[in-house]
Amino acid sequence: MTSGSTEANTTSKGRGWVLAPLIVFLVIAGLFAFGLVSGDPSKLPSALIGRPVPATDFPALEGLVVDGQPVPGFQASDLGKGRVSVVNFWASWCVPCIEEHPLLIELRSRTGVDIYGVNYKDQAESGRRFIGRYGNPFTALGTDRSGRGAIEWGVYGMPETFVVDGTGRIAFKHVGPISKDSLEKLMLPAIEKAQAGGQN
Repeated sequence: MTSGSTEANTTSKGRGWVLAPLIVFLVIAGLFAFGLVSGDPSKLPSALIGRPVPATDFPALEGLVVDGQPVPGFQASDLGKGRVSVVNFWASWCVPCIEEHPLLIELRSRTGVDIYGVNYKDQAESGRRFIGRYGNPFTALGTDRSGRGAIEWGVYGMPETFVVDGTGRIAFKHVGPISKDSLEKLMLPAIEKAQAGGQN
């Protein structure tokens, strides 16, 4: 009886050690899943806030012409120069980008800031069709076919929008599509603060 009881205890202890890593894994996976579902991506911190914009070059969207003039691309040195500007990463295949687009047009008309667009991992024809259909709020429109520029800027997904102050430093980052609410409560105040010489 004692011998059988000892064997049962040993077997049950052995099972405990086998199950422990599985239980730990399930707990961690559950916390991670909860964080993904409940987290607000717009509150993700950016290490670039207050730093100069990354040294990137975004060539023009091939064949894009507005009012008979080709729309230029841009590079990091075009930003700043004493004026606050906005940089928006978008793609034609991104549904939230379609929803956001009218608000970029409104942002431009209300603030007068230059908006620089980055067409991310897209075909030139698709990018041109998007602009033709939804309008062009951009002062300059560059492309990031490889996605390398987005990595340099710390972009998590499409769309993302940055406010760049007059010295060429990133003052604010908005993750996800701009909504009516975030336009009023986040974007416009961030632009005003940058124009007043502060950092958000």
